[in-house]
Amino acid sequence: MKKSFSESYKQAGVDVTAGYKAVNLMKDAVKSTYNANVVSDLGGFGGLYSLNKQKNKEPILVSGTDGVGTKLKLAFLMQKHDTIGQDCVAMCANDIICCGAKPLFFLDYMALGKNIPEVVASIVKGVADGCKKANCSLIGGETAEMPGFYKEGEYDLAGFCVGIVDKSEMIDVNTIEIGDQVIGIASSGVHSNGFSLVRKIFNVNEENLKMYKEELGQTLGETLLTPTKIYVKPILELLENVKVKGISHITGGGFYENMPRMLKEGVSLRIKKDSYPVLPIFKLIQKVGNIPQRDMYNTFNMGIGMAVIVKKEEVDKALKILEKHGEKAYVIGDVIEGENDIEII
Repeated sequence: MKKSFSESYKQAGVDVTAGYKAVNLMKDAVKSTYNANVVSDLGGFGGLYSLNKQKNKEPILVSGTDGVGTKLKLAFLMQKHDTIGQDCVAMCANDIICCGAKPLFFLDYMALGKNIPEVVASIVKGVADGCKKANCSLIGGETAEMPGFYKEGEYDLAGFCVGIVDKSEMIDVNTIEIGDQVIGIASSGVHSNGFSLVRKIFNVNEENLKMYKEELGQTLGETLLTPTKIYVKPILELLENVKVKGISHITGGGFYENMPRMLKEGVSLRIKKDSYPVLPIFKLIQKVGNIPQRDMYNTFNMGIGMAVIVKKEEVDKALKILEKHGEKAYVIGDVIEGENDIEII
C-alpha cells in the first residue's frame, strides 16, 4: 500500500492515503472487540469468524441490518462523532436478540464526502464501543469516499450484525397466554428513531442544540445525541433464567408498530402509560410540537427501549435480573384477548 497513490484521483476528490491513515487510527479500537473466534485481521477482503466453539445442536444464524438515520445531522452540527457508532450497533444487535440470538460479529459501512481520518477513526471507535457492549466482534467494514455525492463534513453510517441461537432456544410466541405480563426496560432517550420529526419540531441548528434546557438538565443537543442503549447482556441473562415468551425492540413506529410484532394470533397487549416514568425529552417534544398522544406512541419509544413478555409468576425474578444489570424495568402491561393489537390506557 505504500506505493498506492493516484494524483488524478486526489484531484477528483478521493484521497486513498487518507483511507490508509484512517485504518491505522482505528486499528486498536477494532482489535479490542476481537475474541478467539475471529480468524482474520483488519484489511482483508472479508472478515472471518469461526463457529467451531459454538455449542449449538441445531444452530440458526440470525442477521439484522440498519442505519442511524437523520440523527447523524446532529453529529454533524455538534461535530461530535464518537457515540454515533454505538447507535448503529444498537439498532442491529437489539433487533437480533428479539429472536433469542447471541450476537457474534458486526460489519459497518460508512460513506462520506471527504475522508478525514481522525473523524472516521472517532466514528469507528463508537462502533467498537457498541460492539463491546453487545459482546460481538467488529470483523470488517467499508469506508467509501464519495465527493459530489455527500457534502464535505457529512456521511452516512449503516451496518449489520450476525448472531446465533439454537433452534430449541428460539423465542416461541405460541407459548404466550392471556394474563402474561409485559416488562418494559427503560431507554436512554430518543435512541435513533423519529429524528426527522424531532429536527422539524426544534428547527435544529448549531445554536439551539447548545441551548441549556432546565427540564432536561443539559443542552438539547446532549440529550438528543445520547446513544441508543444496547440491551444484549441483560436480555441474554434473562433468557438463561426466565421463560421469555416475546421480545420487542421499540424503534421506528414506536409502541403501536413494534409491540404487536412479538405476539401470536388471537392476543393483544394492554399497556398502562402511567406505569413508568416518561422521559422529559418526550414531554418536551410533545409540548413544543403539539403532537397528539397517539402520534407520540406511534413514533417514539417514549422511554421504553425494549419490552419482554413473561409469566406473571416470573415477573419478580425477571425484574431482579434486569436491575442487577443496572436497568430500570417496569411492569407496563399485560396480554389480553384480541387480534395482534395494542391498547394504551
